[in-house]
This record gives sequence, structure tokens and C-alpha cells, in this order.
Amino acid sequence: MISGEKQRQLELRLKKLGVFEEDLTEKFVTGSGHGGQKINKTSSRVYLKHEPTGLEVQCQAGRSQSFNRHQARVLLCEHLEERNQRDKLEKQRLRAKERYRKRRRSKSQKRRIQADKTLRSVKKQRRRRVGEEN
Repeated sequence: MISGEKQRQLELRLKKLGVFEEDLTEKFVTGSGHGGQKINKTSSRVYLKHEPTGLEVQCQAGRSQSFNRHQARVLLCEHLEERNQRDKLEKQRLRAKERYRKRRRSKSQKRRIQADKTLRSVKKQRRRRVGEEN
């Protein structure tokens, strides 16, 4: 059995992530693996699908259906938090990339670029045929 405090913490976590019970599709499936006849007869495995994100979670951590329901929601929270963190880092990376792209160049850097352009144009002029003018 799950304590009331753990249940409240989970509810707060779900609320913080914007997950509502109406958004979840929950199924109970017969388990698999070790346990023999008992595991094959009871539907203790929990399958959760969060409709807005399409995220699917299955949990068969324990023998109790209520424990597995709780654990499935915990797993769902972990996956959503990981996804949110990944999205946040990607946005930060893109902002930093854009900031780097838009930065102003220093005077020495501008001089080096101009010198390279001049050198390239001299090389190209030397490649022309003899006697050929503009």
C-alpha cells in the first residue's frame, strides 16, 4: 500500500508537469516473466499512455496492482521531466548559437578576414591566362 504522503507528493509532481488523470489512458495487462501461474492469471502490469505527448509507460515492479499504478505514474513523471530538461537545454544551445552568430567581430579579426580576402583575390588573378585583362 502507498502512504498518503507519497501519494500527495506524486499528485503535486503530476500537477507541476501539467499531467491530468483525464489525459492518461490506463490498461491492466497480465504480467510476464518469472512467477508462473500466478503472474499469468492476474492483470497486475500497468500500461499508461499520456495522450498529449504520446508517451507510453509500462510497469510490473511489484505484485500489487495499486503499487504498479503508483510506480507507472512515477516513471511517467521521470520521463516527462527528462524530456522537458532536454528541450530546455536544446533551447539554451540554440540561443547561444544565435548569440555567437550575431556577435560583433573584433578589429583584429576584421583585419585578418580582409587580409585573407586580399590574398585570395591575388591568387585568383595569378590563375588568369597570360595577356588576359579584366
